[in-house]
Amino acid sequence: MHEPHRFRSVRPDGRTGGSGRPNPPSRRSLLRSAAAGGLAAAGILAGAPGAAATSRVTGSKVRDLSGPALTGRFAVPWTDLGIPVRCPDGSMLFVCGDTFDGGGVGGPDWRSPVGLRSSNASPGSLVVDGAVGGSRAVGLVPEGHTGGTTAIPSDVFTVGPTMYMHLMRGVIYETHHTDFWRSDDNGETWQYLCQWPGGLHGGQFQQKTYAVADDGYLYVLSTAFDRDVTSGLLLHRVRQDAPGDPAAYEPWGYAGGAWAWGNPPTTVTSPRRWGEICFRAMGGGYALTWLNMSPLDIRAQIFATPTSNLFTTAEQTMIVPTVPGRETGNAVASPYGGFIIPGSGIDDLHIAVSQWYDAQNYRVMQYRVNGLEGPAH
Repeated sequence: MHEPHRFRSVRPDGRTGGSGRPNPPSRRSLLRSAAAGGLAAAGILAGAPGAAATSRVTGSKVRDLSGPALTGRFAVPWTDLGIPVRCPDGSMLFVCGDTFDGGGVGGPDWRSPVGLRSSNASPGSLVVDGAVGGSRAVGLVPEGHTGGTTAIPSDVFTVGPTMYMHLMRGVIYETHHTDFWRSDDNGETWQYLCQWPGGLHGGQFQQKTYAVADDGYLYVLSTAFDRDVTSGLLLHRVRQDAPGDPAAYEPWGYAGGAWAWGNPPTTVTSPRRWGEICFRAMGGGYALTWLNMSPLDIRAQIFATPTSNLFTTAEQTMIVPTVPGRETGNAVASPYGGFIIPGSGIDDLHIAVSQWYDAQNYRVMQYRVNGLEGPAH
């Protein structure tokens, strides 16, 4: 299953630290500036800093998943992220980030995270018809937002009858710690398991995403949670019966001329400014999707094993930036997110894409992507 020998001819590009961060701009202003810089690349498959993609990827919007007319009845007219997870009962839960009621972003009743549910989990039939909490979606965990802190979900996944959720805590882009929760009732209630300090591994263990493999392990990719900071991408594994035990996470790293489990963690691809990341086992291989910050777009890498060489794996652009009023195909104004929707496949991939460019344009959308190249074996 694991192929460390495939890495021996590839030396890491070096690690980056997480200290000395500047005060970050607002998420909205950062997306706007990145979009302005990335428009020239719209429609072009990005090659740097990874390997150039050769496939012709197309995409199109399927539907809005949130918005006043769709989720306002759950007091969720304004929300983002919507990380999709298939629940043990067969429904689809969308775990959202900063959520507001009222007339727009920054309105009353700030909650994060919240859970919106589609009783039909088929990617072709997703409609939010319920919420954790009923007519008013409740915060899934305690978070008072004192001093501007929040709890941003980075991943939610299911192992057997249990769901797990990873949260990043603190003022946005100033992660104090991350914590981990479990649910045994399809996401209705959550129990605290553990936490990690925000500075662990130079801050590069803040934003985590988990691939549930068929070998009894969870494979975990992680980055710093700060779009203005260059971060590596670290890989760990943990047994599926022990994700709530921080001591059980085993790093993958390069030392003594070879890659191996148990070495100090080393970036597994070129460091960069990362937005949201999503790592999934699918189609007999693995898919990583992420918001790339320079240039701004949403990309994918498809590969055979968790330890495949990501330095040389093609980066395939799925979503490109545009400006409001010029959205068509896979061009989205101020895109972010890009979480893989369970039940879709590499040859017909559905992803949850967020958008935010003003107080009334803050939503979760569903996009369909075709033409991705599968893993090289």
